[in-house]
Amino acid sequence: MDDFEFSQFPDFSELFPDLDNELFDQSITEEKDGLIECPFLPLRDVVLFPQMVMPLFVGRERSLAAINAANRNHENLIVAAQRDDKPGDPEEESIFSIGTETSIGRVLRMPDESTSVLAQGRRRVEILEFTQLTPYIRARARVINDIEEWQPNTEALMRAVLAMFEKVVGLNHNLPEDAYTYALNLDEPGWLADFMASSLPVPVAIRQQILEIFDPHARLQAISLLLAKELDVLELEDDIQNQVQQEVDRSHREHFLREQMRIIQGELGELDVFGQEISELREAVEKKNLPDGVRAKTEKELSRLAAMPPMSPEIGIIRTYIDWILDLPWVEESADNLDVKNAAEVLDADHYGLERVKDRILEYIAVRRIAPDTMRSPILCFVGPPGTGKTSLGRSISRALGREFVRISLGGVRDEAEIRGHRRTYIGAMPGRIIQAMRRVGTRNPLFMLDEVDKLGADFRGDPSAALLEVLDPEQNYSFVDHYLGLEYDLSRVLFVTTANYLDAIPHALQDRMEVIDFSSYLEEEKLGILHQFLVPRQLEQHGLVNKNIHFTEDGLKTLVREYTREAGVRNLEREVANVARKIARQVAERKRFPRQITSDKVRELLGPPRFADDIRPERDEVGVATGAAWTATGGEMMIIEVNLMPGKGNLILTGQLGEVMRESAQAALTYTRSQVDVLGIPAERFEHQDIHIHMPEGAVPKDGPSAGATLATALISAFTERPIRHDVAMTGEITLRGRVLPVGGVREKALAARRAGIGTFILPRKNERDLLDIPKHLRQDVKFILVDRIEEVLEAALRPPSDDREEF
Repeated sequence: MDDFEFSQFPDFSELFPDLDNELFDQSITEEKDGLIECPFLPLRDVVLFPQMVMPLFVGRERSLAAINAANRNHENLIVAAQRDDKPGDPEEESIFSIGTETSIGRVLRMPDESTSVLAQGRRRVEILEFTQLTPYIRARARVINDIEEWQPNTEALMRAVLAMFEKVVGLNHNLPEDAYTYALNLDEPGWLADFMASSLPVPVAIRQQILEIFDPHARLQAISLLLAKELDVLELEDDIQNQVQQEVDRSHREHFLREQMRIIQGELGELDVFGQEISELREAVEKKNLPDGVRAKTEKELSRLAAMPPMSPEIGIIRTYIDWILDLPWVEESADNLDVKNAAEVLDADHYGLERVKDRILEYIAVRRIAPDTMRSPILCFVGPPGTGKTSLGRSISRALGREFVRISLGGVRDEAEIRGHRRTYIGAMPGRIIQAMRRVGTRNPLFMLDEVDKLGADFRGDPSAALLEVLDPEQNYSFVDHYLGLEYDLSRVLFVTTANYLDAIPHALQDRMEVIDFSSYLEEEKLGILHQFLVPRQLEQHGLVNKNIHFTEDGLKTLVREYTREAGVRNLEREVANVARKIARQVAERKRFPRQITSDKVRELLGPPRFADDIRPERDEVGVATGAAWTATGGEMMIIEVNLMPGKGNLILTGQLGEVMRESAQAALTYTRSQVDVLGIPAERFEHQDIHIHMPEGAVPKDGPSAGATLATALISAFTERPIRHDVAMTGEITLRGRVLPVGGVREKALAARRAGIGTFILPRKNERDLLDIPKHLRQDVKFILVDRIEEVLEAALRPPSDDREEF
């Protein structure tokens, strides 16, 4: 066993006896020129200071031999600490050079065959050399005596050190109480410093540093710094321990009081608050109509809740979970109103037009009435421009069916947990927005509108559109599992309606699960009907003008539609009506004369100059100027194409902010024109010596698409043959290199734009004939539709005969 220091402080009356006590050998080793030579004892994890008494356990053979030799020869020992704490005999370089001359007292043999030695330090010594290594170590050392002269502030320093040591003894429970009493009786600064260094719980390296300070005053200053640091640590530990103890006492007191309350309430026959809550929850679970699996899970959670102590932090989590289960409509349904006639009246009263959508809803109601248990609820997707009534139609459908209506907006949602919820392991976990909405609506068969489904995003938190695949699939949503609930919830009775502006942003797998219903832009006639039936009466009522006998003329409403709005829906149109109503309301409030009949001129007077030009078609027949038709998100628009020829090298110049597809259509039209030079009577060399410039006005507006191919070819051929194009003819259609005219989209909007612009003849591909059925019959009577298969038919209908050119130009 290695030498080491006792970890417990013995009684100080025994540990620090007077130096003349017979317990220790009183002989002083003979000095020669201030040098002494004695047996050497290396210490591990111990520093022995002069005047201090310390019990040591000795187990190494050379150490035992050194003690026996010192006793036999009546010599003192030289002891010094090792630089490391490695077991075994140390090397010479691993021993500190400053040690202590030590007297040996009582030597006892211990039961574990080690030897206990009571040693008392005498003087500091500096080890000069080791004169013998076996069978024990002998060392020659120089004696170092303390400086006896005091400095002026030594006494004050001693008092300050004693004051700090008193506080340390009071806070450190490992120091005996009589340590301060012993220190108080020490009247030498060096002795006092050595005593405190041996008493404080500091590392061996620091104790060795104190031992190597020979000036008692400097040694006392170093001790004062150690005491100050130790005092700071002990005060902080004491504060922490007091806070912990106060918290423990408070918890014990609260627990004790709660137990007393529970026992008193039990004696009085009353339940405690927590027990009463458990009883109320059990009663609520018994009354709630739950599926078998849900009931089993709820009762299991309720048993866990009842078994927990009232102050457990998990009680709130379980209680919230049970509340969610009890608040959800598991079997509760609202009765459907399956009267088809009543549903038709409700839909017509709320919305003008939209016949295709209304027919689909009425068909669903009819099938539900005939076969209520066999048909699954459809998943409808309303796709169309903003302001066309998609969301408001959902409310009308719910009113027609007699179902509750719930709507959530998916625009900007990027977290999958918004749909499926968070798991209960997370703090603040909640169900997803689907389950939250079902709880809010209170029935399991509402009309559920998922607005802006094309605005969903995706990031590191998951893809919400992927989570919607289960919600919007009738084959799966009867067992939808929310992460928070962890239970299957039946969504198959819900009538889901989604809305979107564009289909392109919706993943194909999600599109496949929905029945897409297109909402096209409103016709001018439909906007006028909406103004008469909804917008004007609503705005007059909101502005307090119902009883003022104010009337919008037909021309006034058309002016609002044509000159002040350009949109697919009617939102801006309603704003303009509100703008007119506000100006009239101000005149009424100021008791001024106000117009009662709102005509076109009065609209322009109230709203200012028109914002949009209604007609950009040519005013007369011109060479190289053709009128096409384009589809936009706000409806159909007329599009002018101009072709100019000039001397050059056969270059093709395209301007007007054209897209790549439209540029390719221009190339195809030019190729077809060059291939028909013999038929058209155009000299082939003209294409080599003339540059061709094709321009589309309104250059700030981007234009793209293949539907201008027929118009481009007509304008090119007109420019090369110098045959004017009829200014009252418009056309659309994609062209091939062989002169075929292919079908295009947006025919309904384009044809009605042509009618609005006063076009008498509209040329379109023959395969688009079916699209004319979407236009009401009375609106088709003002325009002559020419169906074509080839560009030759277009030229025949659009170009003037050559003989007419000379007469006009």
